Amino acid sequence: MNFTNKIIIVLNLALVILLSGCEKEYKEITIQQELISNIEKLNREVIDFGMIAEESNDEKLIQQAFKTTRLSYKKMEWAVEYFTPDPARFINGPALDELEVAENTFIPPNGFQVIEELIFPNYSIENKAELIRKIKILSGNLKQIKEHLSVITISNAHILDASKMELNRILALGITGFDSPIAFHSIPEAKKSLASIGNLISKMNFKSPESVQCEKEIKALINQAGNYCDSNADFKTFDRAHFIKSFLNPISKKLVAFQKTNKIEKTSRNNVVNPYAATIFEKNAFDVNAFIPSKEYQYSKEKAELGQKLFYENSFSDSKTRSCSSCHIPEKAFTDGLKTNQSLNGGNLSRNTPTLAYASLQNAQFWDMRQLDLEKQSLDVIQNKDEMHGNVANAIQILNKDREYQKLFKKAFPNSKKIEEWQVQNSLASYIRSLNAFDSRFDEYMRGESNDFTDDEKLGFNIFAGKAKCATCHFIPLFNGTVPPNYQKTEQEVIGTPSDKNGKKISPDLGRYLQYEMPQLKNAFKTPSLRNVAVTAPYMHNGVYSTLEEVVDFYNKGGGTGLGIQIDNQTLPTDKLELTEKEMKALVAFMKTLTDKGISPKL
Repeated sequence: MNFTNKIIIVLNLALVILLSGCEKEYKEITIQQELISNIEKLNREVIDFGMIAEESNDEKLIQQAFKTTRLSYKKMEWAVEYFTPDPARFINGPALDELEVAENTFIPPNGFQVIEELIFPNYSIENKAELIRKIKILSGNLKQIKEHLSVITISNAHILDASKMELNRILALGITGFDSPIAFHSIPEAKKSLASIGNLISKMNFKSPESVQCEKEIKALINQAGNYCDSNADFKTFDRAHFIKSFLNPISKKLVAFQKTNKIEKTSRNNVVNPYAATIFEKNAFDVNAFIPSKEYQYSKEKAELGQKLFYENSFSDSKTRSCSSCHIPEKAFTDGLKTNQSLNGGNLSRNTPTLAYASLQNAQFWDMRQLDLEKQSLDVIQNKDEMHGNVANAIQILNKDREYQKLFKKAFPNSKKIEEWQVQNSLASYIRSLNAFDSRFDEYMRGESNDFTDDEKLGFNIFAGKAKCATCHFIPLFNGTVPPNYQKTEQEVIGTPSDKNGKKISPDLGRYLQYEMPQLKNAFKTPSLRNVAVTAPYMHNGVYSTLEEVVDFYNKGGGTGLGIQIDNQTLPTDKLELTEKEMKALVAFMKTLTDKGISPKL
C-alpha cells in the first residue's frame, strides 16, 4: 500500500470519527433540556434588558427590549405556569398586590406586567430606578424557576395537559389582553405561545400513522393561526370569534384526539376541566366536584333532586314563610328582580340578590366572598337573622316526620341512618350545582351547533374580549371572576360602584373589607358571572343600575374614578374605553346571547 493510499485511509477514518462525533453533538435534546436552555436564554435577555434600562433613556429601545423578552417568555409559559404556578404569579401576573387575607398581609407585584406599566404607553425617566429594580427581581425569579424545572420529571401526560391548559390560557388571558393590558402586544404573543404547543407535540415522538397524521393536522392549524395573527396583529380589530372558532377550538379537538390516539393518561393536576372535553365550551367541560369542600360532598342526581325539594321548604325559616325560592326565583334566573330584597322585619337588605345559576363554578360565595363553598353559603343564609333566621336542626325534626323526605334522603345518602345537618347543606348545594346549563346561543355558536349569531352580536363579543377589556375580569367561558386556566382562585374587584345613579359618591358598603380590614379591599366585591345577565337586573352589589346600557356606560367612563369619585384603590382601569354608540349597543347585544334556554333545569 503506497503512502497516498495510507493518507486516504487515515483521512476517511478521521472523517468517520468526526461525523460520529457530530451525530452525538447534534442529538435531539429533550423537552426538559430545551426548556432549561430557553430559560437561560430568557434570563440573558432580561439581563441585557436591565443594561439597556441602565444605560439608555430611549423609549423605543426600552420598549422593544421588553417585547423581546416577553416573547421569549411565551415560548416557555406553558411550563412555568404549569409546574411552578406560585412563582409564576411574579413572572407575568397582574400588577396588583397578592393578598394573603387570612394573615392580613400582602406581597407587592413583580414581573412583566409591572414592568409594562413603567414603560408603556410612554417611558418616563422618573421610573428608571424602579424599572431597573423590577428587572433584577424578574431575573432572580427566573433563576429560581430554572432550579425547580431542572429537577422535576416531565411526563407525556404532563406535556399534553400543559399544552391544553396553555391553549385555554391563550383563549381566556392571551388574546383578551389580560397579560398585556397596556402594550397591547397580545396577538404576536399568542402566536408565540401557540408555536410552543406545536413544538411540544413534535417532540413527544409518537410514530403511529394515526399519531403522525394528528400531529401534522395540529401543526397545520397552529401555522394557519400564526399567519392569521401576523395579518391581523391590531389588538382592537382582531376577530376573536373567528380565531377561536377557526383555530383554537379545532386545535383543542385535535389535542384531545392526539391524547386518545396515543393513550396518554390524564393527570390530576387540574381537576376543574374535563381532560376529554373537546373544547372549553362543551357542556361537560367543567366539573362541579372540583369546587366541593371534601369527597363526601360529591354531586349526585339524587342529592340534587332532594335539594330541589328542600329549595322550596319553608321550615328552614323561623317564621315558616320563607324558603330559598322566595329570593332566588327560578323564572328570574334565580334572582328576585329587586334592587335589594326585603328583610324579615320588613326593611331592605343592603345587597342585591345574586343569581344561583353557575354559582357552583367559583371559589367564593356572596358579594363579599365570606364563604368559600355552597354548603357554608346555605347555612349562612338560613341562620342570618335578616334573611331566614332559622335553624337547620329544628327543621330536621320536621323533615323526619315526612315520609317523602325520608325516602329522598335514603336515596341521596344510602349509608346514613339518620338525617344530618351536613346532608341538608350538601343537598341544597347539589341542586345549585345542577344549574349550569351551558345552552345559550353563545354556547351553541362556539360549539358550532348553530350559526344563529348576528353581526352585531359577533362585534359585541369582539368588543367584550378586546377593546372594552370586559373579559379580563369576566373570564371566558364562565364569564365570572374564577381565573383560568387553573380555576383555583376567584377574584374580587374595586370598580367604584356609586351609591345612586347621580354617581357623586361611592357606595358606603365596604364589601370584603368588612371581613378583612386591608386597605386594598375597601369597596371590593366578587366578580359575578354574566351568564343570564340580560334577565338578572338590577345590577351591581347594590342594584344601582336598572339596565345593561347603564352598566356599559359606567364602564365606558372608567368606573367610579371616571365619574369623578376619589378612589385610591380602584382595580378597574380608570381610563375611558372610548366605545362608540354602535360598539356599546353591540356589547349589550352580545351579553343577551348568554341567556340559557331554560332557566329552571331538568334534573
